[in-house]
Amino acid sequence: MKSLTIRQLDEKDEEIADALISLGMSRNVARILSYLKSSKEVKSVDLEREAGLRQPEVSLAVRELKGRGWISEREEKKPGKGRPYKVYLLKVGFDEIVDELERQQRKAVDEMRSKIEQLRKSRRY
Repeated sequence: MKSLTIRQLDEKDEEIADALISLGMSRNVARILSYLKSSKEVKSVDLEREAGLRQPEVSLAVRELKGRGWISEREEKKPGKGRPYKVYLLKVGFDEIVDELERQQRKAVDEMRSKIEQLRKSRRY
């Protein structure tokens, strides 16, 4: 009988995912990003199993990550018949992703401050 080792999100991965979620990222995108951070490349079926997501959830999250330019995708032929696997890997470093998220959050805070200042100015008249 074959033995199969399945890596799952550990406590540190879960903490990273929770931090990403608190920054406004969806749960599924955060879990995949957290998993990819500590993996070189991963097949879509492994993402489903190891990140605890269903296939449609993986597909939607991957589409968002590809749209942001954070991951790349390639196909790998299965031995025998059947559809090829989709294989994903981070296209940019995780630090770069964190920097982009920080810029987005700073921009949102600046916009809120500006609106608050407008409200204060309108109150004076």
